[in-house]
Amino acid sequence: MNPTISIIVPCYNQAEYLDECLQSVQDQTFKDWECIIVNDGSPDHTEAVSKKWIEKDNRFTYLHKENGGLSSARNAGIEIAKGKWILPLDSDDKIGNQYLELASQKFNDGYTVIYCKAEFFDKVNHPWKLPTYQYQHLLVENLIFCSAFFKKEDWKIVNGYDIHLIYGKEDWDFWLSILDGNNKVLCMDYVGFFYRRKEESMDISINKDKNKINFSLNYIYKKHLKKYLPKDKNAIENFQQQENLKNNLDFYNEKVNKNFITQVLFKLITKLS
Repeated sequence: MNPTISIIVPCYNQAEYLDECLQSVQDQTFKDWECIIVNDGSPDHTEAVSKKWIEKDNRFTYLHKENGGLSSARNAGIEIAKGKWILPLDSDDKIGNQYLELASQKFNDGYTVIYCKAEFFDKVNHPWKLPTYQYQHLLVENLIFCSAFFKKEDWKIVNGYDIHLIYGKEDWDFWLSILDGNNKVLCMDYVGFFYRRKEESMDISINKDKNKINFSLNYIYKKHLKKYLPKDKNAIENFQQQENLKNNLDFYNEKVNKNFITQVLFKLITKLS
């Protein structure tokens, strides 16, 4: 019988954290799962660590592939997954032992995405305070971390994670792809995801590079343009309206700044006289 949940763990140069990650999977109170460890051409000892877990528990599976990036690795694992529900889990993170059990209780309630509360750990230890999910807010920024549950059939419909997003934001793009304003999304009142915050990581280095950020944001905007444009408007009309609004705001701000400067100068002259 196929497992209910397939956990996908892509690995690249994170072997030192892999044991802790996989231990959090094995500790789950919900037992009907498989865990596919995807070695994305990692040059470290990921394979040795993975094989140890495969020998320990036959619910773990190991897949080796040429390096292709995070989206490619997740897609490769999901492609062979047998579960109806998918849970991505990066190899340096971990999950709470009731995460699968509590989520599984909601699988038949019509949700497209199910996730939970989260915390940072390692170099930083405090709650990860994400805004409450709202679809309109999701269009502006990502509100759902990578380790959320979704159905494999939805992954198939949107052709998986986008491999062109090589500088991050692939999670946000994926949620935008499978969600619209009509989908039900649940954030459970349970701290079940623990995101490792290191002194240096891929997301930290990317956030320091404006060009990489702009590439990802522009790519996502163009890809999901219909979601960003108001109904019955074309892109040119919308651009013109935004430019007019910006010009009006610039004019207003200039007026405010001039008035402020005038007031400051008046006060200085008054004091000096």
